[in-house]
Amino acid sequence: MTTGDAARELRAEALIDAPTEQVWALLTDFAQLSQWSPETVRMIPLKRGGLRAGQWYLGINRRKGVVWPTRSVVADVVPGRRLVWDTRSSGAQWVWELEPADGGTQVVHRRPVPEGNTLMSKVFAAAFLGGGVEHADELEGGMATTVAGLKAAVEG
Repeated sequence: MTTGDAARELRAEALIDAPTEQVWALLTDFAQLSQWSPETVRMIPLKRGGLRAGQWYLGINRRKGVVWPTRSVVADVVPGRRLVWDTRSSGAQWVWELEPADGGTQVVHRRPVPEGNTLMSKVFAAAFLGGGVEHADELEGGMATTVAGLKAAVEG
C-alpha cells in the first residue's frame, strides 16, 4: 500500500530505557547499523577525523537482489543530541534526534527530502526499487525496524 509522495518526510521513534550517552554511543557505532537496518549493509568513513560535520561516508545499501552505493556527508553533529547526514545522490537527509525523557531517551529518526528527490533517485527507484512512493513506504518501515533494533540493542 502506498501512502503519498516519495519525498514526504518519513519518521520513526521510540522511548529507550537508557541515558542519552548510552544511546548515542551505540547509534554512532556505524559498524552495528547494518544489524538493525533492513537496507544498510555498511557505512565506511571516507575521510580521516572521525564523526564530524563535513565527514563523508560511503553507504552500501541493498534491497533484495539490488545493491547500490551512496555518498553521504555529515551535515550536523551535536554529541548526545543530534546527527544529520545528507545523501546527495537521493536528495534525502537522515536525521537522528535524542532527548532525555521519562528517565530514558526519546529517539526520533526522520528522513526529510528538503529539495525533493533527485532525478537519479527517481529513475533508480522506478527501475530497481519498485517505484519511488513504494520505496519510501518501505524505507519508513525500515526506519521503524532500525529504531526498534537500536532500542533492543541498548536495552539488552
